Amino acid sequence: MSSLIRNVGTIGGLTMVSRIFGFARDMLLARVLGAGLAADAFQLAFTLPNTFRRLFAEGAFSVAFVPMYSRALHGTGDGGEGGEEAAAKFADDVLSVFLWVLLAFSAVMMIAMPAIVWLLARDFQEVPGKFDLAVFLSRLTFPYLGLISLVAMLSGLLNARSRFAPGAFAPVLLNIVLIAGIITGWWLRGDSHDDRIVAVALAVSVSLAGVAQLAYLIWSVRRAGLRLHWRLPKFTPEVKKLGMLILPATFGAGIYQISQFVDTFFATSLPQGSLTLLKLADRLNQMPLGIVGIALGTAILPMLSRHIHGGDAAEAQRLQGNAFEMATLLTLPAAAALTICAPAFTAAFFVGGKFTAADGAIMAHIVVALVAGLPAYVIVKILNPGFFAREDMRTPVWTALASLIINIAINLYVVERYGIVGLAGATAASASINCLLLYTVLHRRGWFHFTARLAGRIARQLVAVAAMSGLLWWMMPMMAPYYGGGVFDRIWSLAALVAAGGAAFFAAAFLVGALDKDLVAMLTRRRGKPVATEE
Repeated sequence: MSSLIRNVGTIGGLTMVSRIFGFARDMLLARVLGAGLAADAFQLAFTLPNTFRRLFAEGAFSVAFVPMYSRALHGTGDGGEGGEEAAAKFADDVLSVFLWVLLAFSAVMMIAMPAIVWLLARDFQEVPGKFDLAVFLSRLTFPYLGLISLVAMLSGLLNARSRFAPGAFAPVLLNIVLIAGIITGWWLRGDSHDDRIVAVALAVSVSLAGVAQLAYLIWSVRRAGLRLHWRLPKFTPEVKKLGMLILPATFGAGIYQISQFVDTFFATSLPQGSLTLLKLADRLNQMPLGIVGIALGTAILPMLSRHIHGGDAAEAQRLQGNAFEMATLLTLPAAAALTICAPAFTAAFFVGGKFTAADGAIMAHIVVALVAGLPAYVIVKILNPGFFAREDMRTPVWTALASLIINIAINLYVVERYGIVGLAGATAASASINCLLLYTVLHRRGWFHFTARLAGRIARQLVAVAAMSGLLWWMMPMMAPYYGGGVFDRIWSLAALVAAGGAAFFAAAFLVGALDKDLVAMLTRRRGKPVATEE
């Protein structure tokens, strides 16, 4: 438990820093571009490499590469041989093939970009100049995929050694460079009011951010005493095995990312600005998802792989149980608070400049629909490693495919009737279904199951969530005049909501016994008693 909390704290803390910079980025973007033509075109251009990054680099590749590299490093493979030399050889072999695959894929995608944009956003053609701008911006941003994929591989080398900080800090560089791009574009635009200038500056900044992130990870890997060697591509048995694992993992680890393409397709068929509002609303959803979900998923995979391949099933069960409890402890109150306070957050953070109050009202409804699936988004990142650590990539494929089909079916019904809010709700519903399917399979195979202790802890968490929700519901109307006021009013009113909600939740959680005493001791950096094994 202590090592899990320490690793999650490292990753989550740095991810929080990244999310704060991401918030600043999107606040600036909303005020400078609003929710118009150029904003929609950039959001599509940024969605393409970013979604492929999450799907392949940080999703499929990482979940397949990290366990194999970890086994090579610790000698837990079939032959029992391992060590630094074996791990270095495996990494070099993968890099020699991976680099050329990335170059070829990026080249094909950039050549075919008009067709790809047409598939995702054919309705952009109805607005003069919007489709061509989206194609141009997408070609500027797509090199980011190759750069960040190499970053993901280097992060995997460090994660297998429980060095999580460099990989968690890299996204901070992305947001810093993009903020600089927005400011540069705003300065270049001047009094021309041509938003395309800002969009182009942002698109260039995306690829420059990839360069900065790769340079930082190369430095971090060298600082850790690791050296990678460039060599001619060679399809060794281990590289072929990795490739066979990556293909199904693309679907199993990426249901949320695949849904992003589905959402983008439907969002671009709605009134102008819908895509931008959806992406900005997802920023509020991504704050807890990134801090909790990504941190837990990244920390648990190498630890779970060691326990499983070491034959310690009880420790693997306990590890996932602890991760599940931490996930619900943080995501249940976050989801409830965002649902109740969505109007306050959207008005305070985003309304201003070219982003109107009407845009903020629509965005608040989108946030409510999205966060309905927040616990499921995070729990999926805990359940998937239970399969990946056992090299079972097929089961998550089927659950992901089933959820994706359901997502599309729901969208076909709700988008026409409820617009962008219905689309967000469909995404939340499909994620919840995927979560339920994954747990059902894990339980039936005896790989993970709810214990009475875990169920009781979550029930107590729900009681604390109810207490917090009642307080926030009472406070919202009282403080409504301040959310859209001056900077000081926005800051103190949101701070009051967050402080009151957090205090109410943790006080109630403590009183009803929703907080594990050892977890509290670890989080407050006190020494607690050893954590009891799951019953």
